Amino acid sequence: MNFSAWLLLMVMLVQLWPCSPSTQNSSAHSTVQSFTAVRRVKRGWLWEPLFATEEQISPDPVYIGQLKSDLDEQDGNLKYILTGEGAGHFFVIDEYNGKIYVTQKLDREKKSFYTLRAQAINRSTQLPVEPESEFIIKVRDVNDNEPQFLDGPYEATVPEMSPEGTSVTQVTATDADDPSYGNSARLLYSLIQGQPYFSVEPKTGVIRMASQMDRETKDQYLVIIQAKDMVGQPGAFSATATVTINLSDINDNPPKFQQRLYYMSVSEEAPVGTTVGKVFAEDSDIGNNAAMDYFIEGDGSDVFDIITNNETQEGIILLKKRVDYESKRRHSIQVKAVNRYIDERFLKEGPFEDTTIVKINVEDADEPPVFTSENYVMEIVEGATSGSLVGVVTARDPDDVDSPVRYSIVHSTHLKRPFSINEHNGAIITTEPLDREIASWHNITVTATETRNPEKISEANVYIEVLDVNDNAPEFPKYYETFVCENAVSGQLIQSISAVDQDDSTEGQHFYFSLAQEVTNSSHFTVKDNQDNTAGIFTRKSGFRRQEQFFFYLPILIQDNGTPPLTSTNTLTVTVCDCDTEVNTFYCQYGAFMYSLGLSTEALVAVLACILIFLVFILAIVTIRQQQKKKPPFSEKMEEFRENIVSYDDEGGGEEDTEAFDISALRTRTVMRTHKPRKKVASEIQSLYRQSLQVGPDSAIFRQFISEKLEEANTDPSVPPYDSLQTYAFEGTGSLAGSLSSLGSNTSDMDQSYDYLADWGPHFKHLAGMYSSHRTVGD
Repeated sequence: MNFSAWLLLMVMLVQLWPCSPSTQNSSAHSTVQSFTAVRRVKRGWLWEPLFATEEQISPDPVYIGQLKSDLDEQDGNLKYILTGEGAGHFFVIDEYNGKIYVTQKLDREKKSFYTLRAQAINRSTQLPVEPESEFIIKVRDVNDNEPQFLDGPYEATVPEMSPEGTSVTQVTATDADDPSYGNSARLLYSLIQGQPYFSVEPKTGVIRMASQMDRETKDQYLVIIQAKDMVGQPGAFSATATVTINLSDINDNPPKFQQRLYYMSVSEEAPVGTTVGKVFAEDSDIGNNAAMDYFIEGDGSDVFDIITNNETQEGIILLKKRVDYESKRRHSIQVKAVNRYIDERFLKEGPFEDTTIVKINVEDADEPPVFTSENYVMEIVEGATSGSLVGVVTARDPDDVDSPVRYSIVHSTHLKRPFSINEHNGAIITTEPLDREIASWHNITVTATETRNPEKISEANVYIEVLDVNDNAPEFPKYYETFVCENAVSGQLIQSISAVDQDDSTEGQHFYFSLAQEVTNSSHFTVKDNQDNTAGIFTRKSGFRRQEQFFFYLPILIQDNGTPPLTSTNTLTVTVCDCDTEVNTFYCQYGAFMYSLGLSTEALVAVLACILIFLVFILAIVTIRQQQKKKPPFSEKMEEFRENIVSYDDEGGGEEDTEAFDISALRTRTVMRTHKPRKKVASEIQSLYRQSLQVGPDSAIFRQFISEKLEEANTDPSVPPYDSLQTYAFEGTGSLAGSLSSLGSNTSDMDQSYDYLADWGPHFKHLAGMYSSHRTVGD
């Protein structure tokens, strides 16, 4: 076994060695002497357990033990050497005998043991006679530290009225001395201040309740705890800690009203929601434990209400319903205050509530008149004569004096005032007949004013309904554009019609449709009532001719179901259309429009033909001018051609015209036509339209109209020729060239041959070149 193992075994034995307090406080010399009897041998080393007592003060080094080799013959030949922690500073060794001394004061709380190494060498050879060995010097504790409360000062909270023995908090003190050696670190707790309310456990420092305490009596206590080491023996060190203990509130007190009887007053003019007064129930508790709710018991809850102010815990009495001095001048109510949160542990101590009586006086006030109703609904039949009674409103003065009341209507800014009121009895009458179709309801405001105090005014709303009377006949809802084709067959539907009525039938409107009796048998059309407020117009024959009659006028009777029923005659205009298998509605409409202007289909075709001829002439003129620019030598001749074309009133006869007429005569300005004032075309057309319903295009009226227009055009040099008017109804004796119109042609311009233009002479050379099939690219 080596030296280190021996040394470890010795340390363990030392820790298990019993020691008494007297041994702990003895001198170093006596301590060493007590261990000299116990020696251990380790490979030639002889040594004792080594201890050094802390805080030991001596002017000379203190002996704590000895190291010795069994080879030491005490002849001074061996030399002992000490190394390691504190060697040469705290510890020294006698190199001749191996005794170890402490030279300075030690502090166990800083360092509790030191590890050193010992060596023995031969002085002569300087060689070790023993191997180097490690050993430990323990610092033995003494009571040199006071207890300390590191977490103080303390503060704790415990509910009031807690039972005896309830744990409040725990205080803990610490001691830097060695708790494993002696009693230096063994603490004992005691209560210096706080009796008889609190106690402390001596060993643990737990503070407990010693009796029940009421927070309302005292809510805070200051407790002083002392901790002593050495188990409280004389000479022990001590320390104190202060503990502030607060008592938390519990709901152990009921509310109490400060007054058993309250007096309040309220004016009868006060509106609903007015604050009448306040009551207060005091509660010794705090926070939620003092929260309470107020209630009104009995009949008083119908007139008054109470709410709680959560900040002040006051009960605020409010007016729930208007009070009337004349009806009841004093009210007595019972108010109860109840804790909002109840602690069941204290229910046996009684109910946590209290009651009080509140007497409320009603103060008299001059009130405005009161209507028997806030809103009146009245009725009157439309068309009633002026001065008819609509209804009566009534108001009275609620005060004891019962002042007379004067009525009036609050008129709006409108000048029309269909109603008036009797200022003495409140009777509302009409000032003019009413029309439900204009306004079915009238809303007016009636005021009532005290005669003795005009400032006291009240208002009421009057709603007047105008009852319907069947005074409006049904009619078409719109203008119907109705057409029938010439190839229509009998029984064909050509139009669906309906009706509207401004009246309001209580049973729902129903209309009956039929043809007027005078045309029932002679009409080419018939009406079929669908029994759903609609009807259909059907043909009674097959085939219609526009040349015979362009318009048909159907008088249709519409009857409502009012009492008494009303009937109206509505005329439906049916226009005859020239249709194919598919009706061309646009052409039919346009033809009707032209006919309304007095123009037949033939006249329309003639107008379009003249327009086309005019466009051809314009095109020819433009072409001639372009050739004049290209061929200057013939400019004079082309000018003659232009004048010939522009000035002639007929269609011309070809090349012979230039020889048949003296062009110079046409250029003179002395030749003037006799001017006749032109008639207004619009008036002529309107007059012609009025007569066109009975005459046709072959009538003398048409011929007279055309002749007048022709004569006017021939005698007026300031306007372009009205050649188109010559062809409205007839073409006269005709033209050698025939008609140039393509309206009646069944072929397009591409299919039509214009080769005949080449036979018309040099005037139509360019036209022939443009339209003839023999034209060349050079043309």
